[in-house]
Amino acid sequence: MNKKVSKGVLFDLDGVLIDSEGIYTQFWEAVDQCYPTGVKDFAKVIKGSNLHNILHTYFPTDELRHKVNEMLDNFQREMRYEYFPGTIELLEELHRNGIKCCVVTSSDHSKMDALYCQKPNFPSHFSAIVTGNMVSEPKPSPECFLLGAEKLGLDINDCVVIEDSINGLKAGMASGARVIGLTTTCTHKMIAPYCHLIAKDIAHLTTDLILTV
Repeated sequence: MNKKVSKGVLFDLDGVLIDSEGIYTQFWEAVDQCYPTGVKDFAKVIKGSNLHNILHTYFPTDELRHKVNEMLDNFQREMRYEYFPGTIELLEELHRNGIKCCVVTSSDHSKMDALYCQKPNFPSHFSAIVTGNMVSEPKPSPECFLLGAEKLGLDINDCVVIEDSINGLKAGMASGARVIGLTTTCTHKMIAPYCHLIAKDIAHLTTDLILTV
């Protein structure tokens, strides 16, 4: 079997690099209690979607969107952004091996500013960062990953996507990249149809493993 050597890795943020998916699930469950959407498992359904899409799809008035956005801003300013164990070690290993890295997240500038405030060195680990504000279509559209590959100066076929949400995995597969799914948010069975390789979390990944996907 031929090995596919990739030159770039496109990382999702929450649930992949930052251990925050559970916290966000609790937040959106609280929002749904305050302003019911009528959507079953709302907090799970929206995983991988950007804020603009969430607000305009599920909250029909400007007043309601403003209230939810205000709740989110307050929440993100106060939350702690913690790396998953093994995150920095893998990023440094990829850098030593000449592998370009890009964050591809649905998060907006406000969220990223809060992250940078707590972790000023975060951007230094990446050749590029794509946020939800930079694309017109949210995941599961592949637009964000195609843009990430472009920013790295690579063909998407030379990239590996690392994701945890169903929408994110679908976006990675649709982009043409090779896709690694992490079971930090969804079960092995749930993500199996949407990726080429499954790992428990980022600590279980190495450069060699990523390059053989």
